[in-house]
Amino acid sequence: MDLQTIKERIAAVQSKREYLLGLLEQPNLGTLRVDVNQALEELDELIDEFRRTIPVE
Repeated sequence: MDLQTIKERIAAVQSKREYLLGLLEQPNLGTLRVDVNQALEELDELIDEFRRTIPVE
């Protein structure tokens, strides 16, 4: 997999983060709120690790 493909996939993941943030605003989320929070934490870690590994040009 080349670097450009990886960057495109990371960008796609970052766009999904906004969707998860929107879910947290739903009042009827119930116990799924824990899972959404966990997903956000893991996405943030993935994005941070990517940025440390491959600095933005």
